[in-house]
Amino acid sequence: MTDTTSSAADTAHADINAKVLGEAPAMALGSLYQSIGNALALAAANAVYAQQQANVSYQAATTLGVSTLLGVESASAAHQTLILTAQPAETAREQIEQQIRLLQQQLESLKARSENPSSVKGA
Repeated sequence: MTDTTSSAADTAHADINAKVLGEAPAMALGSLYQSIGNALALAAANAVYAQQQANVSYQAATTLGVSTLLGVESASAAHQTLILTAQPAETAREQIEQQIRLLQQQLESLKARSENPSSVKGA
């Protein structure tokens, strides 16, 4: 009876070992597929997050641009244009020439400051 029991245990043990060895490649592939699936899910989530953050940045840049366009300086320039168009052509031309001269003077002043930094206050 001991030989029969021992032989049955040996057979069961051999069968279990064969089963474990036979299932190992399938288990390894299953684990690999799960890891790949998790990595793809993380990549997709990161792409969505990056797109959302980019949209926030784009919206902020657009808001800043519109604010700048509608700001005081732009409104002032538009107001000046309306004033110039409402005046006779000769008067408007004189005012435009005067503004050009003022801009040229400011440009020359800026150039002089950049060429001679010691003339700038606080330097």
